[in-house]
Amino acid sequence: MKQNKHAYVLMAPYFILFITFTVVPVLLSLVLSFTNFNLLEPPKWIGWQNYARLFVQDDVFLIALKNTILFAAITGPISYVACFLFAWLINELPPKLRAMLTLVLYAPSIAGNTYLIWNLLFASDSYGFANSFLINWGFIMEPIQWMQDPKYVLMILILVQLWLSLGTSFLAFIAGLQNVDRTMYEAGAIDGIRNRWQELWFITLPAMRPQLMFGAVIQIASAFSVAEISIYLIGFPSVDYAAHTIVTHLVDYGTIRFEMGYASAIATVLFSIMLGTNLITQKLLGKVGE
Repeated sequence: MKQNKHAYVLMAPYFILFITFTVVPVLLSLVLSFTNFNLLEPPKWIGWQNYARLFVQDDVFLIALKNTILFAAITGPISYVACFLFAWLINELPPKLRAMLTLVLYAPSIAGNTYLIWNLLFASDSYGFANSFLINWGFIMEPIQWMQDPKYVLMILILVQLWLSLGTSFLAFIAGLQNVDRTMYEAGAIDGIRNRWQELWFITLPAMRPQLMFGAVIQIASAFSVAEISIYLIGFPSVDYAAHTIVTHLVDYGTIRFEMGYASAIATVLFSIMLGTNLITQKLLGKVGE
Protein backbone atom coordinates (compact mmCIF):
# COMPACT_ATOMS: atom_id res chain seq x y z
CA MET A 1 0.00 0.00 0.00
CA LYS A 2 2.88 2.39 0.72
CA GLN A 3 4.34 1.68 -2.70
CA ASN A 4 1.01 2.45 -4.44
CA LYS A 5 -0.17 5.24 -2.13
CA HIS A 6 -0.41 7.75 -4.99
CA ALA A 7 -2.81 5.48 -6.86
CA TYR A 8 -4.96 5.08 -3.74
CA VAL A 9 -5.08 8.84 -3.28
CA LEU A 10 -6.22 9.33 -6.88
CA MET A 11 -8.91 6.63 -6.52
CA ALA A 12 -10.08 7.84 -3.11
CA PRO A 13 -12.69 10.41 -4.32
CA TYR A 14 -14.41 7.81 -6.51
CA PHE A 15 -14.40 5.13 -3.82
CA ILE A 16 -15.71 7.55 -1.19
CA LEU A 17 -18.62 8.50 -3.44
CA PHE A 18 -19.21 4.88 -4.49
CA ILE A 19 -19.29 3.61 -0.91
CA THR A 20 -21.41 6.53 0.32
CA PHE A 21 -24.06 6.50 -2.40
CA THR A 22 -24.06 2.84 -3.52
CA VAL A 23 -22.63 0.39 -0.98
CA VAL A 24 -24.11 2.01 2.14
CA PRO A 25 -27.64 2.41 0.67
CA VAL A 26 -27.63 -1.22 -0.50
CA LEU A 27 -26.62 -2.43 2.96
CA LEU A 28 -29.20 -0.17 4.63
CA SER A 29 -31.88 -1.48 2.27
CA LEU A 30 -30.96 -5.04 3.22
CA VAL A 31 -31.29 -4.21 6.92
CA LEU A 32 -34.56 -2.31 6.41
CA SER A 33 -36.05 -5.31 4.58
CA PHE A 34 -36.30 -7.02 7.98
CA THR A 35 -38.17 -4.10 9.54
CA ASN A 36 -41.52 -2.35 9.46
CA PHE A 37 -40.64 1.23 8.45
CA ASN A 38 -43.02 3.91 7.17
CA LEU A 39 -40.71 7.00 7.30
CA LEU A 40 -42.76 8.46 10.18
CA GLU A 41 -41.89 6.03 12.97
CA PRO A 42 -38.57 4.38 13.86
CA PRO A 43 -37.98 1.03 12.11
CA LYS A 44 -39.39 -1.95 14.00
CA TRP A 45 -37.63 -5.30 13.60
CA ILE A 46 -40.02 -7.97 12.29
CA GLY A 47 -37.59 -10.57 10.94
CA TRP A 48 -38.66 -12.51 7.84
CA GLN A 49 -42.27 -11.28 7.83
CA ASN A 50 -41.78 -9.04 4.78
CA TYR A 51 -40.38 -11.92 2.74
CA ALA A 52 -43.12 -14.30 3.92
CA ARG A 53 -45.69 -11.69 2.91
CA LEU A 54 -44.04 -11.32 -0.50
CA PHE A 55 -44.14 -14.97 -1.49
CA VAL A 56 -47.17 -16.19 0.45
CA GLN A 57 -49.68 -13.33 0.72
CA ASP A 58 -48.87 -10.87 -2.07
CA ASP A 59 -50.47 -12.29 -5.22
CA VAL A 60 -49.64 -9.13 -7.18
CA PHE A 61 -45.92 -9.62 -6.48
CA LEU A 62 -46.10 -13.15 -7.86
CA ILE A 63 -47.67 -11.75 -11.04
CA ALA A 64 -44.93 -9.12 -11.20
CA LEU A 65 -42.25 -11.79 -10.68
CA LYS A 66 -43.67 -13.92 -13.48
CA ASN A 67 -43.92 -10.93 -15.85
CA THR A 68 -40.39 -9.77 -15.05
CA ILE A 69 -38.80 -13.20 -15.55
CA LEU A 70 -40.70 -13.73 -18.80
CA PHE A 71 -39.79 -10.25 -20.02
CA ALA A 72 -36.11 -10.68 -19.11
CA ALA A 73 -35.90 -14.20 -20.55
CA ILE A 74 -37.09 -12.93 -23.94
CA THR A 75 -35.62 -9.45 -24.24
CA GLY A 76 -32.30 -10.06 -22.47
CA PRO A 77 -30.79 -12.77 -24.74
CA ILE A 78 -32.35 -11.41 -27.95
CA SER A 79 -31.14 -7.86 -27.23
CA TYR A 80 -27.67 -9.09 -26.29
CA VAL A 81 -27.25 -11.20 -29.42
CA ALA A 82 -28.72 -8.46 -31.62
CA CYS A 83 -26.32 -5.87 -30.19
CA PHE A 84 -23.34 -8.08 -30.97
CA LEU A 85 -24.50 -9.17 -34.43
CA PHE A 86 -25.22 -5.63 -35.58
CA ALA A 87 -21.89 -4.44 -34.15
CA TRP A 88 -20.07 -7.33 -35.85
CA LEU A 89 -21.68 -6.62 -39.22
CA ILE A 90 -21.17 -2.85 -39.02
CA ASN A 91 -17.53 -3.29 -38.02
CA GLU A 92 -16.72 -4.66 -41.48
CA LEU A 93 -17.99 -1.54 -43.27
CA PRO A 94 -15.98 1.55 -44.32
CA PRO A 95 -15.52 4.12 -41.52
CA LYS A 96 -18.00 6.75 -42.77
CA LEU A 97 -20.75 4.22 -43.50
CA ARG A 98 -20.04 2.52 -40.16
CA ALA A 99 -20.42 5.81 -38.28
CA MET A 100 -23.72 6.60 -40.02
CA LEU A 101 -25.24 3.15 -39.38
CA THR A 102 -24.06 3.25 -35.77
CA LEU A 103 -25.93 6.51 -35.28
CA VAL A 104 -29.05 5.16 -37.00
CA LEU A 105 -29.16 1.99 -34.88
CA TYR A 106 -28.25 3.74 -31.64
CA ALA A 107 -30.72 6.61 -32.09
CA PRO A 108 -33.87 4.76 -30.80
CA SER A 109 -32.27 4.24 -27.38
CA ILE A 110 -31.88 8.01 -26.91
CA ALA A 111 -34.86 9.19 -28.95
CA GLY A 112 -37.33 11.57 -27.37
CA ASN A 113 -41.10 11.06 -27.60
CA THR A 114 -40.59 7.30 -27.85
CA TYR A 115 -43.83 6.56 -26.04
CA LEU A 116 -45.76 9.01 -28.24
CA ILE A 117 -44.63 7.08 -31.32
CA TRP A 118 -45.75 3.71 -29.94
CA ASN A 119 -49.00 5.16 -28.58
CA LEU A 120 -49.82 6.36 -32.09
CA LEU A 121 -48.90 2.98 -33.54
CA PHE A 122 -51.03 1.00 -31.09
CA ALA A 123 -53.82 3.52 -30.51
CA SER A 124 -57.08 1.82 -29.54
CA ASP A 125 -59.22 3.52 -32.17
CA SER A 126 -59.37 2.98 -35.93
CA TYR A 127 -56.90 5.84 -36.48
CA GLY A 128 -54.04 3.92 -34.86
CA PHE A 129 -51.58 2.67 -37.44
CA ALA A 130 -51.85 -0.99 -36.40
CA ASN A 131 -55.64 -1.00 -36.29
CA SER A 132 -55.93 0.99 -39.52
CA PHE A 133 -53.67 -1.45 -41.36
CA LEU A 134 -55.46 -4.54 -40.04
CA ILE A 135 -58.93 -3.11 -40.79
CA ASN A 136 -58.01 -1.97 -44.31
CA TRP A 137 -56.59 -5.39 -45.17
CA GLY A 138 -59.58 -7.22 -43.72
CA PHE A 139 -57.82 -8.98 -40.84
CA ILE A 140 -60.14 -7.49 -38.21
CA MET A 141 -63.56 -5.85 -38.26
CA GLU A 142 -63.25 -3.52 -35.28
CA PRO A 143 -60.30 -1.84 -33.52
CA ILE A 144 -58.28 -3.85 -31.01
CA GLN A 145 -57.76 -2.31 -27.59
CA TRP A 146 -54.00 -2.88 -27.66
CA MET A 147 -53.12 -1.04 -24.46
CA GLN A 148 -56.11 -2.27 -22.47
CA ASP A 149 -56.22 -5.95 -23.45
CA PRO A 150 -54.07 -8.12 -21.13
CA LYS A 151 -53.36 -10.48 -24.05
CA TYR A 152 -51.33 -7.86 -25.93
CA VAL A 153 -49.85 -5.64 -23.21
CA LEU A 154 -46.75 -7.68 -22.38
CA MET A 155 -46.11 -8.41 -26.05
CA ILE A 156 -46.09 -4.66 -26.81
CA LEU A 157 -43.70 -3.99 -23.93
CA ILE A 158 -41.31 -6.66 -25.22
CA LEU A 159 -41.49 -5.21 -28.72
CA VAL A 160 -40.73 -1.67 -27.51
CA GLN A 161 -37.86 -2.89 -25.32
CA LEU A 162 -36.29 -4.75 -28.25
CA TRP A 163 -36.59 -1.60 -30.37
CA LEU A 164 -34.80 0.38 -27.66
CA SER A 165 -32.20 -2.29 -26.92
CA LEU A 166 -29.34 -1.15 -29.18
CA GLY A 167 -27.85 1.18 -26.61
CA THR A 168 -24.71 1.19 -24.50
CA SER A 169 -23.96 -2.51 -25.09
CA PHE A 170 -24.05 -1.93 -28.84
CA LEU A 171 -21.47 0.86 -28.59
CA ALA A 172 -19.30 -1.22 -26.23
CA PHE A 173 -19.27 -4.11 -28.70
CA ILE A 174 -18.28 -1.82 -31.58
CA ALA A 175 -15.44 -0.41 -29.47
CA GLY A 176 -14.32 -3.92 -28.55
CA LEU A 177 -14.31 -5.08 -32.16
CA GLN A 178 -12.26 -2.05 -33.17
CA ASN A 179 -9.62 -2.89 -30.55
CA VAL A 180 -9.08 -6.56 -31.46
CA ASP A 181 -5.45 -7.06 -32.54
CA ARG A 182 -5.49 -7.82 -36.29
CA THR A 183 -2.30 -9.87 -36.07
CA MET A 184 -4.27 -12.46 -34.09
CA TYR A 185 -6.30 -13.28 -37.21
CA GLU A 186 -3.13 -13.86 -39.21
CA ALA A 187 -1.78 -16.13 -36.47
CA GLY A 188 -5.12 -17.96 -36.36
CA ALA A 189 -5.04 -18.60 -40.10
CA ILE A 190 -1.61 -20.16 -39.70
CA ASP A 191 -2.85 -22.30 -36.78
CA GLY A 192 -5.71 -23.77 -38.82
CA ILE A 193 -8.71 -21.43 -38.60
CA ARG A 194 -10.50 -21.78 -41.92
CA ASN A 195 -13.73 -19.71 -41.78
CA ARG A 196 -15.28 -16.63 -40.19
CA TRP A 197 -17.25 -18.58 -37.59
CA GLN A 198 -14.10 -20.24 -36.22
CA GLU A 199 -12.43 -16.84 -36.30
CA LEU A 200 -15.32 -15.37 -34.34
CA TRP A 201 -15.39 -18.13 -31.69
CA PHE A 202 -11.66 -18.67 -31.14
CA ILE A 203 -10.28 -15.13 -31.66
CA THR A 204 -12.85 -12.31 -31.68
CA LEU A 205 -15.02 -13.33 -28.73
CA PRO A 206 -12.15 -14.28 -26.36
CA ALA A 207 -10.45 -10.95 -27.17
CA MET A 208 -13.69 -9.12 -26.28
CA ARG A 209 -14.44 -10.76 -22.92
CA PRO A 210 -14.40 -7.44 -20.95
CA GLN A 211 -16.83 -5.82 -23.42
CA LEU A 212 -19.00 -8.96 -23.51
CA MET A 213 -19.27 -8.96 -19.72
CA PHE A 214 -19.99 -5.24 -19.61
CA GLY A 215 -22.71 -5.64 -22.25
CA ALA A 216 -24.21 -8.58 -20.35
CA VAL A 217 -24.42 -6.57 -17.13
CA ILE A 218 -26.09 -3.67 -18.95
CA GLN A 219 -28.61 -5.93 -20.70
CA ILE A 220 -29.44 -7.84 -17.51
CA ALA A 221 -29.96 -4.59 -15.61
CA SER A 222 -32.22 -3.13 -18.30
CA ALA A 223 -34.21 -6.36 -18.72
CA PHE A 224 -34.94 -6.86 -15.01
CA SER A 225 -35.46 -3.19 -14.11
CA VAL A 226 -38.11 -2.41 -16.70
CA ALA A 227 -40.66 0.02 -15.30
CA GLU A 228 -40.65 3.29 -17.21
CA ILE A 229 -41.94 1.70 -20.41
CA SER A 230 -44.79 0.03 -18.54
CA ILE A 231 -45.78 3.15 -16.60
CA TYR A 232 -45.70 5.66 -19.47
CA LEU A 233 -46.95 3.36 -22.23
CA ILE A 234 -49.50 1.11 -20.52
CA GLY A 235 -50.34 3.07 -17.41
CA PHE A 236 -49.97 2.42 -13.70
CA PRO A 237 -51.34 0.09 -12.58
CA SER A 238 -51.88 -1.83 -15.81
CA VAL A 239 -55.07 -3.73 -16.60
CA ASP A 240 -55.18 -6.94 -14.52
CA TYR A 241 -51.53 -6.20 -13.69
CA ALA A 242 -50.63 -7.61 -17.10
CA ALA A 243 -47.63 -5.26 -17.39
CA HIS A 244 -46.78 -5.18 -13.68
CA THR A 245 -43.10 -5.80 -12.95
CA ILE A 246 -41.00 -6.06 -9.83
CA VAL A 247 -39.81 -2.48 -10.22
CA THR A 248 -43.34 -1.10 -10.65
CA HIS A 249 -44.30 -3.07 -7.54
CA LEU A 250 -41.35 -1.45 -5.79
CA VAL A 251 -42.47 1.99 -6.98
CA ASP A 252 -45.95 1.29 -5.63
CA TYR A 253 -44.81 0.43 -2.11
CA GLY A 254 -41.77 2.71 -1.97
CA THR A 255 -43.05 6.00 -3.41
CA ILE A 256 -46.84 5.76 -3.04
CA ARG A 257 -47.57 3.72 0.08
CA PHE A 258 -44.24 4.52 1.79
CA GLU A 259 -43.92 1.01 3.24
CA MET A 260 -40.15 1.26 3.10
CA GLY A 261 -39.42 -2.01 4.87
CA TYR A 262 -41.58 -3.96 2.45
CA ALA A 263 -40.18 -2.01 -0.51
CA SER A 264 -36.65 -2.85 0.67
CA ALA A 265 -37.58 -6.54 0.71
CA ILE A 266 -38.79 -6.24 -2.90
CA ALA A 267 -35.55 -4.49 -3.86
CA THR A 268 -33.47 -7.18 -2.12
CA VAL A 269 -35.25 -9.95 -4.02
CA LEU A 270 -34.68 -8.13 -7.31
CA PHE A 271 -31.02 -7.54 -6.44
CA SER A 272 -30.57 -11.24 -5.64
CA ILE A 273 -32.12 -12.30 -8.95
CA MET A 274 -29.93 -9.91 -10.93
CA LEU A 275 -26.80 -10.93 -9.03
CA GLY A 276 -27.50 -14.62 -9.63
CA THR A 277 -28.11 -14.00 -13.32
CA ASN A 278 -24.87 -12.04 -13.57
CA LEU A 279 -22.90 -14.87 -11.97
CA ILE A 280 -24.40 -17.45 -14.33
CA THR A 281 -23.67 -15.21 -17.32
CA GLN A 282 -20.09 -14.69 -16.16
CA LYS A 283 -19.54 -18.46 -16.02
CA LEU A 284 -21.02 -18.90 -19.49
CA LEU A 285 -18.86 -16.13 -20.95
CA GLY A 286 -15.82 -17.73 -19.34
CA LYS A 287 -16.34 -20.73 -21.65
CA VAL A 288 -16.21 -18.63 -24.82
CA GLY A 289 -13.45 -19.85 -27.09
CA GLU A 290 -13.03 -23.22 -25.39
